[in-house]
Amino acid sequence: MTSIALCTMNNSARSIARLCQASRSAHGTADFHSFVSRYSTLRKCAFLPGGKWSFIRAGTRQMSQASPGRISLGRYGKGVFLAAGAAAVTGVLAAGVSHFQRAEMATKISKVEEEEGDVRERCKSFMSPPVTDIKVLEQRKDEMSTRMEMLIMETQAAFCRALEEVDGGTFKVDRWSRKEGGGGISCVMQDGKVFEKAGVNVSVVFGNLTEEAAKQMRSRGKVLKGKDGKLPFCAMGVSSVIHPKNPHIPTVHFNYRYFEIEEADGTKQWWFGGGTDLTPVYIDLEDAAHFHKTLKKACDKHHPKYYPDFKKWCDNYFYVRHRGETRGIGGIFFDDLDSPNQEEVFNFVKSCAKTVVPCYLPIVYKHLNDSFTPEEKDWQQVRRGRYVEFNLVYDRGVKFGLATPGSRIESILMSLPLTARWEYMHEPTKGTKEAEMLEVLRNPKEWI
Repeated sequence: MTSIALCTMNNSARSIARLCQASRSAHGTADFHSFVSRYSTLRKCAFLPGGKWSFIRAGTRQMSQASPGRISLGRYGKGVFLAAGAAAVTGVLAAGVSHFQRAEMATKISKVEEEEGDVRERCKSFMSPPVTDIKVLEQRKDEMSTRMEMLIMETQAAFCRALEEVDGGTFKVDRWSRKEGGGGISCVMQDGKVFEKAGVNVSVVFGNLTEEAAKQMRSRGKVLKGKDGKLPFCAMGVSSVIHPKNPHIPTVHFNYRYFEIEEADGTKQWWFGGGTDLTPVYIDLEDAAHFHKTLKKACDKHHPKYYPDFKKWCDNYFYVRHRGETRGIGGIFFDDLDSPNQEEVFNFVKSCAKTVVPCYLPIVYKHLNDSFTPEEKDWQQVRRGRYVEFNLVYDRGVKFGLATPGSRIESILMSLPLTARWEYMHEPTKGTKEAEMLEVLRNPKEWI
């Protein structure tokens, strides 16, 4: 139903991934050394309330005498950086190297914790006014439902702007309401230069849980006791699915959500869920390692077992049973998370959200200008067909949305690509890159 992407600056210098290898982009190019001469002093970056970037001067670091590379600047060259841009350019300035692993050389960026400051000021950076009235959010600013709504709205805005920066297109902002309670904001960009379809949804809904939805939750072990057959609920989250045009740029999905249910005696059950996962069309070991390392680092801040446990859960959850293969190369996935306490789980969700831009955007830039053949495009279409099968048959969010009265069908099905392909009895030829991809999907592996 919903997922998350958040502006991030925590130690994301390594996320640049070979950005300096891209010879050109939709916005033009600039020589790497001329860029460094303009910004000879490395800067630390912080995301401040209101959606503004602050650049803090740090110690100068000399760049290694490597062969000049070229880096795509776009509007970054003007000193205005979004989440991906700030992390990426900082990594280049510090290291001047071309691989994810070598970005370890980069100067570490100081940890900058997100400040939960003035509600009205923070709302100015959103793609749209929040679903809940700002006055109500101000009155309830310390409640978890308000804090989560602010987080998902900021996430939507930061990720949309990062995608607009690389694509050059603009998201259509579609605000909708639900007569049973709540509503949402759907941001969609179609037929862009880089992305065939990119969607970032926010939804904040409330009302009474239907029996069908309650049945799904009880099947997961939830003990729900309603009053007169009614179960008041509140659910919110941000979700995103990105389908690029180039088959060498993977599809990414992330989803972070919060749920509250009020039982007959007035007590509330709450839990968080979500995750981030990658679905490439072709295997790139460097991309896979970068993606998983970024997620692991966020998980390790909270518990050493989170990454291995949630990585395994992800592989099991995104499994297309009728095909005997996973949807992609995984990432992390968790649901019904309600311990050790609400504050700690919320902080974990924030940490995961902050990884979304740096774990994905460097991969996009790396493959931005990769050439591809018609056969590679056809394989992408076949893999998209599997993506559709999983989402329509197994995905919990889709099931919950379709079972909830007043749900917005267009937003629920936003995750589906514009185009896909189903070929009868399709099987790639042995020894090909396509066969290599399929082998990984049939036998999930550890990437780090």
